[in-house]
Amino acid sequence: MLPNSPIGKAITYSLKLWDKLTVYLYHGQLQIDNNLIENCIRPIALGRKNHLFAGSYSAAQNAAMLYSFLGSCQRNNLNRHEWLSDILAKFNSSDYEGKFSDLLSNRWKKQRV
Repeated sequence: MLPNSPIGKAITYSLKLWDKLTVYLYHGQLQIDNNLIENCIRPIALGRKNHLFAGSYSAAQNAAMLYSFLGSCQRNNLNRHEWLSDILAKFNSSDYEGKFSDLLSNRWKKQRV
């Protein structure tokens, strides 16, 4: 292998960083790759491109709020359909006397328990 060939350069680079590349071997909680994080942020990255075509600035803001609310439901382990159905019914009800901030997913979950 010649040192200036592409594979030679890759091996030289790896050997210079070998101590840092093998750190995960000494810590059981570290992963060899970052696939879990990549899979978590993939919808956000795809959304950035797709949301450029929301139609208008206010439509983009509304979509962003809805995605945030549904993401919050997912983070709080809620059934998004159940949460959305319940809060929309309360929004349309003239009998609802609570604060709308109580309908946020983290507070809604506490009220349901």
